[in-house]
Amino acid sequence: MTLYSCCFILLLCTWNAAAYGPNQRAQKKGDIILGGLFPIHFGVAAKDQDLKSRPESVECIRYNFRGFRWLQAMIFAIEEINSSPSLLPNMTLGYRIFDTCNTVSKALEATLSFVAQNKIDSLNLDEFCNCSEHIPSTIAVVGATGSGISTAVANLLGLFYIPQVSYASSSRLLSNKNQFKSFLRTIPNDEHQATAMADIIEYFRWNWVGTIAADDDYGRPGIEKFREEAEERDICIDFSELISQYSDEEEIQQVVEVIQNSTARVIVVFSSGPDLEPLIKEIVRRNITGKIWLASEAWASSSLIAMPEFFRVIGSTIGFALKAGQIPGFREFLQKVHPKKSSNNGFAKEFWEETFNCYLPDGSKNSPASTSFLKGHEEGAGSGNGTSAFRPPCTGDENITSVETPYMDYTHLRISYNVYLAVYSIAHALQDIYTCTPGKGLFTNGSCADIKKVEAWQVLKHLRHLNFTNNMGEQVDFDEFGDLVGNYSIINWHLSPEDGSVVFEEVGHYNVYAKKGERLFINENKILWSGFSKEVPFSNCSRDCLPGTRKGIIEGEPTCCFECVDCPDGEYSDETDASACDKCPEDYWSNENHTSCIPKQIEFLAWTEPFGIALTLFAVLGIFLTSFVLGVFTKFRNTPIVKATNRELSYLLLFSLLCCFSSSLFFIGEPQNWTCRLRQPAFGISFVLCISCILVKTNRVLLVFEAKIPTSLHRKWWGLNLQFLLVFLCTFVQIVICVIWLYTAPPSSYRNHELEDEIIFITCHEGSLMALGFLIGYTCLLAAICFFFAFKSRKLPENFNEAKFITFSMLIFFIVWISFIPAYASTYGKFVSAVEVIAILAASFGLLACIFFNKVYIILFKPSRNTIEEVRCSTAAHAFKVAARATLRRSNVSRKRSNSLGGSTGSTPSSSISSKSNHEDPFPLPASAERQRQQRGCKQKVSFGSGTVTLSLSFEEPQKNAMANRNAKHRNSLEAQNSDDSLMRHRALLPLQ
Repeated sequence: MTLYSCCFILLLCTWNAAAYGPNQRAQKKGDIILGGLFPIHFGVAAKDQDLKSRPESVECIRYNFRGFRWLQAMIFAIEEINSSPSLLPNMTLGYRIFDTCNTVSKALEATLSFVAQNKIDSLNLDEFCNCSEHIPSTIAVVGATGSGISTAVANLLGLFYIPQVSYASSSRLLSNKNQFKSFLRTIPNDEHQATAMADIIEYFRWNWVGTIAADDDYGRPGIEKFREEAEERDICIDFSELISQYSDEEEIQQVVEVIQNSTARVIVVFSSGPDLEPLIKEIVRRNITGKIWLASEAWASSSLIAMPEFFRVIGSTIGFALKAGQIPGFREFLQKVHPKKSSNNGFAKEFWEETFNCYLPDGSKNSPASTSFLKGHEEGAGSGNGTSAFRPPCTGDENITSVETPYMDYTHLRISYNVYLAVYSIAHALQDIYTCTPGKGLFTNGSCADIKKVEAWQVLKHLRHLNFTNNMGEQVDFDEFGDLVGNYSIINWHLSPEDGSVVFEEVGHYNVYAKKGERLFINENKILWSGFSKEVPFSNCSRDCLPGTRKGIIEGEPTCCFECVDCPDGEYSDETDASACDKCPEDYWSNENHTSCIPKQIEFLAWTEPFGIALTLFAVLGIFLTSFVLGVFTKFRNTPIVKATNRELSYLLLFSLLCCFSSSLFFIGEPQNWTCRLRQPAFGISFVLCISCILVKTNRVLLVFEAKIPTSLHRKWWGLNLQFLLVFLCTFVQIVICVIWLYTAPPSSYRNHELEDEIIFITCHEGSLMALGFLIGYTCLLAAICFFFAFKSRKLPENFNEAKFITFSMLIFFIVWISFIPAYASTYGKFVSAVEVIAILAASFGLLACIFFNKVYIILFKPSRNTIEEVRCSTAAHAFKVAARATLRRSNVSRKRSNSLGGSTGSTPSSSISSKSNHEDPFPLPASAERQRQQRGCKQKVSFGSGTVTLSLSFEEPQKNAMANRNAKHRNSLEAQNSDDSLMRHRALLPLQ
């Protein structure tokens, strides 16, 4: 067994030495060994393995100066720790560092050597094998760079719980502790970076972008996280492509075609420099300009891309860079590198040859002098072409400071500082083991690990609980995912006016510790777009929608591609690219441009508008005319005309008309609660009072004329007290209706927003339309009754009763209010009040004109007709007409009876009325008497079908009444018995009037 084990070990050592010669590693012995993985080269040479012979290790090409500086940072940190009296005293750290050549295969090859060495140590074969060159186990590994490489390495190291502390792998997949148990890092994961990219796009109001990602575990998860963040911010992605440094030319051409044909100007790239370089070269060849490149930290400061010859294409790059750190003494350490002085660093020889483009004479077959290299470098990488025939020999006296290479660019130590921090993290974990007090340890029962026999898994345990302060005074502790939370600097690529090189100007920062919305800071004054412009480029699918419009969806297009739609009336937008228009408050309306809300126009029947002024003038005119009529009736109150029209009821009627005209004024002006509650009752009660007066007066006269000879009971029954009582009772019913209305559903002022969008109509809400219907219906009912009595009494004496005019006034009243109903129902707003005012005024003027204007005309302009004789003449004439009709009817009845008996051919009616039908007056008067009779009396003719009856009546002063009566008896000696009752009935009315 022992023999076989020793043979296995010798075989392993032999294989390991064959694979990694002295020039392919940096190695130093120590009590504790740290492993390191760095990309000293950018890639490997493509070689077809036909397997006709034993496969050889692939050759690494394209030297990476920046990777060598990172390696130097690890060596510097280890040497600084070894010389520290406080950190790991009496302990020496060694190292074994390998070149990954930026490929997974080379990285796994180096990782296998770490794992194999640990497995050999676990066999404890020292007592069987005396290996003088034995190196202790690797208890931790620093590296690797790319996330894809670190993923492969972490899967292998995790099997043996060997801690891996990466300085540049930021993929968020590596935070999965179930898969990557031993992985930690000193760089923030890409989750914050992807969020920061989306924040920058949102800051510049871009919403139309393309994405490009490396086809590995760095690019794919990073761009996926960016898509999630972009979707939350309504950022649309026009195209999404994957690239690799190993993509063939056709694939690169296809990606470039997509970029060239896209309307998106902003391109988000999650990639490393080597993966992006072939694409950028093709874009430069095609001279595709005008694009804005948003760079992840893996290539934001890559010297493979940030080259002056590429600047015209990628001069608008805005990228993320890690926070720079400070490493005291590192600059001097970098300057001390020399192949002869760096015996432990097998990469120093190649570095020297690449820096000074020479070859060392003692170079072996692996010397770059005998190998072709492609020119290129990553963040300070360089390469050369040629063989030893074209390179001069190196003297060894070259000055490292005389050559500008990325190796000496220590102004912004970002990845280098992360390497430095990773080494110190492992050292502090070892220090915790070294200083552990038994009983307070992290292991079972508080036990501590033995620093002299420490194992990798024990170091991993302490790394997970690490907490220390670095040289910059910052607290360092890994979270539960093995990550360090850090901030980003935002850089913009500028072209140096001094030497034409690309410089990285810091234009902002991203603080992951700040609140959401306050994390991003950008100084726009420092940004140069395309190297010279200050104007922010436009990268949107559609132009911004101006205030007053909103974004409208275009079917079949992404949400970022939209059309601008004007806000509808009543809505507004006061910002560009509004997703929706906001509704104006209830009392506001959008302006003409829909950019803001303005107060709605308030409308009501105002005093100051022409329509309101006109209605007010008509109402005032009605009040004036009514007052004038009342004044005339008051002044001429003792004249026959005024007395004959029932003077007291006329006064009350005129007062009610004043109230009617006045009530119309309550409908004008801004409606208030009190005016709304007052106007309809005032209108209803006023009109009922008016109609009641007309009704009582008309009905009284009609009943008197149709009654028998009036007695004292008639006079008492139709006295003023009863008349006023009837008026009061009719009006009281209306008052009760109004009181019930105001108590149950009182009207109120109402702001109506529904009739017209831009106008607020201030109207009165009637509370109950049924109550309003009862109010108007009751008024119309009284008017209908009044119309009936007026129509029935239309043939009474004109000068004594105005029945015909009342009938006409009632017709006007009905026409007005019947027309009012459809007009009221079909109008809205202020016109509702106007319609009602017009109806009130029209009805009031109709009543005033029909009932009183004729009387005022007679009183003022025909005083001769305003006499007792004129009134009595009219009354008597009506009486004679009635008597004549009665006599004629009796005569016709007698004639028919005689004819039926066959007794006589004719008979003369017995009557006190002288009949003139083809006969002269049997009792002619002298001419002088006839003239006096015509001056003092009146003459009426009553026409019938069989002839004409002429009536002559005269009226003298009281002292001459006897003589006049005797003359009348002489002239009318044939007074018929059958007409006595009719004459006496109408004569009896004269004292009542």
